[in-house]
Amino acid sequence: MQLLTNIVLILQILSAVVMIGLVLIQHGKGADMGASFGSGASGSLFGATGSANFLSRSTAVCAGVFFVCTLALAFVSGGGKPRGGDTVLGKPASAASAAAPVVTPGAVIPGAVIPGAASAAMSDVPAVPAAPASR
Repeated sequence: MQLLTNIVLILQILSAVVMIGLVLIQHGKGADMGASFGSGASGSLFGATGSANFLSRSTAVCAGVFFVCTLALAFVSGGGKPRGGDTVLGKPASAASAAAPVVTPGAVIPGAVIPGAASAAMSDVPAVPAAPASR
């Protein structure tokens, strides 16, 4: 199984590198307009119109191989099989609810900060006299 995973991974990396190269070789849509004004040669190794068809089809084939390899790697790695207990979502509902603390309204929680209590506690602190203003 490890040999199959390695072969598919190598095939995926090769198809990705070849696809990047094919995309970089292709001309943009505006490249033909510049050639028509005489700034560049319109002919190429594959002919005037043959390069677009050959390169675009080759890119599509490499993309298909890349996607098939990606799906094969996802299938081989076991991404579709549910595993109980690995994540929070994989745990049963009873275990998840037992772990969460239950707080009833009006219960006193040690160390909890209650809004408004800080101002009442600060009223007990003596005021510090202001420093005299210097001229």
